[in-house]
Amino acid sequence: MSKGKTKEIVNRRASYEYQFLSKHEAGIVLQGPEIKSVRSGHVNLSDAYCHFVDGELYIKSMYIKEYDNATQGAQETRRDRKLLLHRSELKKLERRVKEKGLTLIPYRVYFSDRNLVKVEIVLGQGKKSFDKRETIKEKDTKRDLERLSKIRI
Repeated sequence: MSKGKTKEIVNRRASYEYQFLSKHEAGIVLQGPEIKSVRSGHVNLSDAYCHFVDGELYIKSMYIKEYDNATQGAQETRRDRKLLLHRSELKKLERRVKEKGLTLIPYRVYFSDRNLVKVEIVLGQGKKSFDKRETIKEKDTKRDLERLSKIRI
């Protein structure tokens, strides 16, 4: 039986709201049936954010749909889930978040080469409204240029 490629889940709104400074790959602690829901793509990152509790990083408000065929009791869909990073990375990120007022945003959820669920977290700084308008303008001009290049070919 061949395993189908599972598409990644991306928080597209994050790139509009935040300016990305650095990206980090983290593992995530999931319960049994949650992995099946992630594999089928029933994850929503739009309201999710990361926070530190006693030197450990947790993802809060990430929605993972309850797996329909689960034999265990009902799962909590928006519970806090622990993220797994090296201790040195955790200390650096915690220091940067506290010092400069930066934010940790879960950007995408995907499966690694070893078939483990990974979360790409991004250290970001909130954009101002004029930055957002500039981003929209850049996307529009890029889209127009692509349309023109397709017409000429």
